[in-house]
Amino acid sequence: MDVTVVGAGPVGLVLAAELALSGATVQVLERRAKPDEAMKAGAINVPTAEALDRRGLLPAAEQVQREMLERVGSFARMVDKQRPGTGRQGPDTRFTGHFAGMILDADLVDWSDADFAAHAAAAGARMVPQRELEVLLAEHVARLGVPVRRGVEVTTLENTGDGVLIGTTAGPVRTGWLVGCDGGRSTVRRLAGIDFPGTDPELTGHLAVVDIADPEKLANGWAWSTRGAYRSGPQPGRVVTVEFDGTPATLPHARPRSRGGSPVAPVTLEEVQTSLRRVSGTDVTLTALRGTATRWSDNARQAANYRSGRVLLAGDAAHVHSPFGGQGLNLGVGDAMNLGWKLGAVVAGWAPEGLLDTYDAERRPLGAWVLDWTRAQSGVMRGDAKSAALREVVADLLATREGTTHAVKKISGVTQRIDLSGDHPLVGRFVPDLWLTDGSRLVDHGHSGGFLLLDRTADGAFACLAAAWSGRVSCVTDDHASPTGVLVRPDGVVAWATDVADIAGLEAALHQWAGAPSSCPERAPVS
Repeated sequence: MDVTVVGAGPVGLVLAAELALSGATVQVLERRAKPDEAMKAGAINVPTAEALDRRGLLPAAEQVQREMLERVGSFARMVDKQRPGTGRQGPDTRFTGHFAGMILDADLVDWSDADFAAHAAAAGARMVPQRELEVLLAEHVARLGVPVRRGVEVTTLENTGDGVLIGTTAGPVRTGWLVGCDGGRSTVRRLAGIDFPGTDPELTGHLAVVDIADPEKLANGWAWSTRGAYRSGPQPGRVVTVEFDGTPATLPHARPRSRGGSPVAPVTLEEVQTSLRRVSGTDVTLTALRGTATRWSDNARQAANYRSGRVLLAGDAAHVHSPFGGQGLNLGVGDAMNLGWKLGAVVAGWAPEGLLDTYDAERRPLGAWVLDWTRAQSGVMRGDAKSAALREVVADLLATREGTTHAVKKISGVTQRIDLSGDHPLVGRFVPDLWLTDGSRLVDHGHSGGFLLLDRTADGAFACLAAAWSGRVSCVTDDHASPTGVLVRPDGVVAWATDVADIAGLEAALHQWAGAPSSCPERAPVS
């Protein structure tokens, strides 16, 4: 294979799909025999929803959100019945999220803000839980013909310079490139000798879906105590606990009991109930555990390098942090979208290996920001007097229109930008909802991957120039309007934009990002 991806979670599946679209031969190795059923992220941000949109998966994601809203709506009506006088009429479809357990009020958000308005088309695909997302992506890679080999664990690797020799429980595998998307305890990262510096954990969290005998004993939404915090909902039976006075290694009821790198012990119903009783101060009784619960901490680390020779890292293998704000899934999908087309270009032979250096350079700053964003929430959530006082200050700020709008923009990802050269305000941002005169959007024309070029010149000059990059760049012509021209990378990032007929600027951008203007060369076989 040109590329072997280790890990069949959302990050590995997105990466494999992008590589397949670029023409690379790719396979996915996954140590689990079956898909992970653990309860994880409950929603996705705007860049992730738009990534699905760019590949024609928006309708499927919108259907998932409709089903999720129905489940949440049923739970909200049940809660209203238990607690009359709440005035709630069901779930709010304007997805906002929370900061350190403080729910961001959708009514305070300035939804007319230009950043929100530019990325509204995918708004109906935000409430997509991770498990449903994995099903959607598994179907996507299956349609692309990507093999996913389950029950295969990586045991050794040798970075030979011109490829990677992998030892697995199913025998040796020779591959041109190896990408570890195998989570925070990444075997690939460890075997590649890549350091993983950061801050140690100080708290323990649990996430589970349970049957509760006496739900009236729990507060609705987030609640704090000196020992921790918890939340009940918004889905039926969903509970989250955060204990501030110990890590999974020190709390007796949460001790993972991992030995020699083996998988940690599964979370039990008793463990979740003990945690929930401690932080809520109640004797609430849980009667059943539905699905697989998860145990987590605020361990925050980032790989010293995202690449070592022919071995690369993406997702939790490259960075770990607490799940506060649900940033981890989205950060990993962004990694996969950024790396996929670049590695595919190197494999295809029209881009030098130096293009891969931009992967670390572009994704590392965002990863560092997410780590600090989650660290800040850990500090604000604690039960000590100083943190409680700080939480009051932050709550006051989030009770303002400006504060809530700022936080929701950060969480939603609509302000994300990569530092690229260029004076146009679109450069470095994810392409906005550029509507065309035929009623379609620019991204509707890029479902098969590759670069997209919008040409609104009167004489089609941009499309004429880009014809030399046929096979890599798809041109879409439209009536004259502003912006006059936009070049979008396969990961959705605007590489170049102009409001005038800037032929020289487009040519330079095409050379920089899409390689030499020639037909695609024959790919060299993997040695």
